[in-house]
Amino acid sequence: MRSRLIPVVALALLTLGAAPLPLAAQPTSSESLRAHAVEGAAPIQLDGHLDEEVWDQAPKSTAFTQQEPVEGGPPSERTAIRVLYGETALYLGVTLFYSDPDAIRAYQLRRDASLGSDDRLMWTLDPYNDGRNAYFFETNPLGLRGDGLLSSGQGSSLNKSWDGIWTVETRRHEDGWTAEIRIPFRTLQFDPTQTTWGFNVQRTLRVENEEILWAGHERDEGIFRPQHMGTLRNVGAESSGVGLDVTPFGLAKGSRSWTDSGRSTDGTADVGGDLSYAFTPSLRTALTVNTDFAEVEVDQRRVNLTRFPLRFPEKRDFFLEGSSVFDFAPRSAQYPFFSRRIGLVDGSPVPILAGARMNGRMGRYNVGLFQVRTRSTDNVVSDTTSWPREDFTVARAVRNVGSESQVGVLYTRRATEAEGERFARLDNRHTLGADMELSTSSLFGNQNFQFQAFFVWHNAPLKSDTSSWGHRTTRGLRLNYPNQPWFGHMSYREFGNAYDPAVGFVRRRSFRRLQPTIGYNPVFETNAVVREIQFVADFEYLTDLALEPQTVNFTLTPLELFFTTGDRVEVEVERNFERLNESFDILRDGSILLPTGTYPTWGMETEAETAAYRTVSGEAEFGYGGFWSGTRTRLSLGTTVRPLPGLNASVNWAHRRVNLAEGDFRTHLLRFEGNVDLTPNLAITSQLQYDNLSDRLGLFARLRWILEPGSDLYLVYTHNWRSIDGHLSPRSAETAAKLTYTIRL
Repeated sequence: MRSRLIPVVALALLTLGAAPLPLAAQPTSSESLRAHAVEGAAPIQLDGHLDEEVWDQAPKSTAFTQQEPVEGGPPSERTAIRVLYGETALYLGVTLFYSDPDAIRAYQLRRDASLGSDDRLMWTLDPYNDGRNAYFFETNPLGLRGDGLLSSGQGSSLNKSWDGIWTVETRRHEDGWTAEIRIPFRTLQFDPTQTTWGFNVQRTLRVENEEILWAGHERDEGIFRPQHMGTLRNVGAESSGVGLDVTPFGLAKGSRSWTDSGRSTDGTADVGGDLSYAFTPSLRTALTVNTDFAEVEVDQRRVNLTRFPLRFPEKRDFFLEGSSVFDFAPRSAQYPFFSRRIGLVDGSPVPILAGARMNGRMGRYNVGLFQVRTRSTDNVVSDTTSWPREDFTVARAVRNVGSESQVGVLYTRRATEAEGERFARLDNRHTLGADMELSTSSLFGNQNFQFQAFFVWHNAPLKSDTSSWGHRTTRGLRLNYPNQPWFGHMSYREFGNAYDPAVGFVRRRSFRRLQPTIGYNPVFETNAVVREIQFVADFEYLTDLALEPQTVNFTLTPLELFFTTGDRVEVEVERNFERLNESFDILRDGSILLPTGTYPTWGMETEAETAAYRTVSGEAEFGYGGFWSGTRTRLSLGTTVRPLPGLNASVNWAHRRVNLAEGDFRTHLLRFEGNVDLTPNLAITSQLQYDNLSDRLGLFARLRWILEPGSDLYLVYTHNWRSIDGHLSPRSAETAAKLTYTIRL
């Protein structure tokens, strides 16, 4: 009965409209900066030189405070920020002084590359000033563009797969470096009547491992928590143009495949595109026709020795735009909506005929909608039959409650065309979920605390299904205390034995799980060697629905050291208990079957990694312990070389040696990645992956030329081989060229 109260309470809160709840949270920081208005449509020549007279007229702020290593300390270097706005865009001018310019680190040029190796400038914008969601941007002295969507919640969540249309120019000089940035208003969703935005800036001085912030400098705050932003006042953002973006694409593909009966070739040419329209500056819709994702990177290969499926991240732009609104009960490890269930079947692409998307804000609600139709196809690798046409509907609404809390509902529908006996048995599959999160950043004065609860139900997928209502549900709650030096969380969840949402992802079902975690993370601000230490104890107690233990894990991290140089060392000890109720084919080929029974084991693991700003950096992991009926030795090694800016190469090798009573085996996973980034707009990426279980070698190579923000040329080549009798035999190859161009009206 208690589990049924969760959706009732959430839905009741959603309908509350009479109580006067504040839309915007008052920022916890006192930092504020006034944006300066400029006349004309193009007031700035974007060249990295802040030499226009209007920059001197704009108010300037240098009020930065150190977060690391000395919380609240003065920065070792000075930073000055100014903000302008014109008719169509927001402009940021930042001067980053450096007393020793030779110490500046800058290696990365490729869009959205990790900047753990570089000096960095990050900034966030919250056009609604409600401390809930924000746009994230970053750059380095080479003018790299990185961006993402930031949302608060059980901690914070940053989705860096979002690519906004904006530009930046940087210049290095004898006093440090400068960044001149232009962000079109049409790149953002905003309320034109809201002239005060949430705003924050963070600078990283890489060699010193120093982090300085304009607002929210305490370790329990920071730039990734929108509720601790400062404010940007006097922003006169107005919608411009018709609000219509047209992005057509042209595509040419050539493929070749090898089978036992011979070789075949094929070639295609196609066109399609996207239309995006802003009903208001805060609500947008998009239509995609004849969609193709030829430019998307391949998944990183993984060796799966567990009983459960692996979840791979979404990489397709159409499903990533505004995707944060679809996050359901974040950090609770359950996914009633997983966009990779649309247009993919077991990793094989299913062509999308057309799709529509809407996302944005309507008053106190954040809303999102997908409607997608896929074509029928015969090219599903894992299936011997053709895959029929399908329709997908996904709808999400989240209501803001108070200053930091929210409640939401999620609905999905999957309708499969009845082709043949197999699919004729399927009913239209509906999923309905409700979640809520009650949060505060002022517990005991300045501590963060969150409570989260969720409930999900779906109907019977087959017309003849006799499973009960309760067995097709999942429910749970989570308490989170994400602070420093003490932190911790505790979660409880239940999954029914028939729970399987048609547009979702389920790793495991038919269980009850309790997981408390506690940690201690002291920082030594003045120590010349050690920056911080972390201790963590994590306990997982998972039973079946009859409360018989199935998985019991106790993981202790007695020591994790973070050095002032940026290097890290960790030691971990684990006690594990597993119960098998049916035999487990661990290699999925019938060669080694683990019998039913109980398996208690002990294990240990140690990791070490060096700071990424070094020309040569590396990481190593070693683990040994019990594994099912025997033992497992784990060894992983990786190194990255950055000889020149824009040029880097990394090699990673993961080895597992498993000795079981039922048989022994070895696994090897080798991954190479090389990047040649000639400019921030021209990048060549290559990946080579091999694992000995599939005996497949895969090559992915892509050239991306950003003609201008929003318009790209891609050249992509993939090649796959399989090892046969010790020799590599080609299996498939494909070459694709794709041109996209965005026209803004």
